[in-house]
Amino acid sequence: MLIAQISDPHVREPGQRVLGAIKTSRYLSSAVEVLNRLNPCPDLVLISGDATDKGTPSEYAALAALLEPLEPPWFLIPGNHDDRRAMYEAFPDRAPLNADGFIQYVIEDFPVRLIGLDTLIPGESRGELCEERLAWLDSRLDERPGRPTLIFMHHPPFATGIAHMDAIGLTSAAALEAIIRDHPNVERIICGHVHRTIFRRFAGTIASCCPSVAHQVALDLRDDAPSAFVMEPPGYHLHLWREGELITHQAMLGDYSGPYPFHEGGDLIDE
Repeated sequence: MLIAQISDPHVREPGQRVLGAIKTSRYLSSAVEVLNRLNPCPDLVLISGDATDKGTPSEYAALAALLEPLEPPWFLIPGNHDDRRAMYEAFPDRAPLNADGFIQYVIEDFPVRLIGLDTLIPGESRGELCEERLAWLDSRLDERPGRPTLIFMHHPPFATGIAHMDAIGLTSAAALEAIIRDHPNVERIICGHVHRTIFRRFAGTIASCCPSVAHQVALDLRDDAPSAFVMEPPGYHLHLWREGELITHQAMLGDYSGPYPFHEGGDLIDE
């Protein structure tokens, strides 16, 4: 099973730019082309939040147009830049609401069970998993204690060392940690939000952040580092489930020379 993860496309309406500079729609269009060319083709694509920049219906319409050519099935969860109701209304089958009114759902159709979590607090940049959301997760995990499970959400449940992003992180990480420790079948927690690739042990499993398909947050680990972005190459993650193990690869989006052979005529090329 091959899962492609893209994150934080921050789509605006046609012709508009994020932060006055970034043509995010162009970047997402390029990402769709790359994912469609992958061989083997991903079984599905997970978009881990901040799908739009302002969360307006017109932005979700633009997002739908950009994702329409994407060949593998794809699913969404909201980030702090999204609007829960507008996302659901635009994509009721790809971002469904549960009985509590959150975009939280389970995908059972693959060798790895997938659980999407909603960390959105309307009007705020930080994330939260309230009692209702955590209780829902606990119940879903109790349903299939023996199945390997991947959880996808927007805000990572750990501090990253990038101070201005940690200030708008997940406020309920300790409660989530207690639930995950009780369910050792959780293979991975994959997130977005920080616009960088980051891995950390968490609650007996591994939690990770995926880079943005557009702009990246500047890697500055000073306590007083300013909030800033850089136009480093956009990227995505590929999560490969093979022989009972989940293996993650980071890949860059863009056109680069190669691939070139290591060998010619059976011998290593040394000149």
